[in-house]
Amino acid sequence: MRGALAALVTSAVLSRTGSRPSGPGMTRTNHAERPVSLWEGPAVVLGLLAGATSAQLFAAVSGAALAGALDDHGRASSAKGLTGHLRELRHGRVTTGTGKLLLLTATGVSASLLGEPERTRRGSAVPHWPRRSWLDRLSYAALVAGCANLTNLLDLRPGRALKTVLLTALPLLGTSRTASNRPGPHGRGTGQGPRRRPAADTTGSAGVVLGAAAAALADDLTARTMLGDTGANALGAATGVALSEGCGRRGRLVALAVVTALTLASERVSFTAVIGRTPVLRELDAWGRTVA
Repeated sequence: MRGALAALVTSAVLSRTGSRPSGPGMTRTNHAERPVSLWEGPAVVLGLLAGATSAQLFAAVSGAALAGALDDHGRASSAKGLTGHLRELRHGRVTTGTGKLLLLTATGVSASLLGEPERTRRGSAVPHWPRRSWLDRLSYAALVAGCANLTNLLDLRPGRALKTVLLTALPLLGTSRTASNRPGPHGRGTGQGPRRRPAADTTGSAGVVLGAAAAALADDLTARTMLGDTGANALGAATGVALSEGCGRRGRLVALAVVTALTLASERVSFTAVIGRTPVLRELDAWGRTVA
């Protein structure tokens, strides 16, 4: 819970400071053609980093924030969507979107290659690194990058991306995978019964995501501030880490399939239009929003 509290406090303080009028470099025009401060993004990023409970989470947030900042402050391109950026690349033109795609991929791979050091069975201080299969690593990397991109795609109306992240991370607070020591000599164990330890700090990762997102929600719903690509990518990547560590292999593959399907669907349909035609989604999307 310390990670969640650190993320909550850091994001809240910095987001509140950044809700004041900003200069041209930190202001964007939102869907309603109103100027909105981008300081929410850096505030969320710093909150996530302050509360980070693992090397994977720290790497995912850092890399995704860098990728988002490239798009927030780089030269705008006429290319839209994944297909548009890939088409530009095929013609030898590298857009900021293409650079972001490559950075998010590298971020996912980096996070998947990291692991938490564990003590050896005899309690030696020399750590070793847990092994993951190539399928685990690839699905981990793809889910981190995919969640970062999808969260950014959802950030088209005040509060939408943050609500999605909150609803995704909340169930993960109750997840925790454990592993016990092997039996000692002659199968007798240590004489103290099996000791159980967390194999992954899934509650910590999900709590950090919840803390940072909750702190930013009020100002986002009132359109005083917005995540921008920097905040949306970082928050999405952190959600990908929480999902990857909390769901196990099958759950991770299911989550990856859902993220992939939604990303591909976004090339053909408008999320805003679909939400507007679906009563339950429309009410949830509008909840708490004080601006049109």
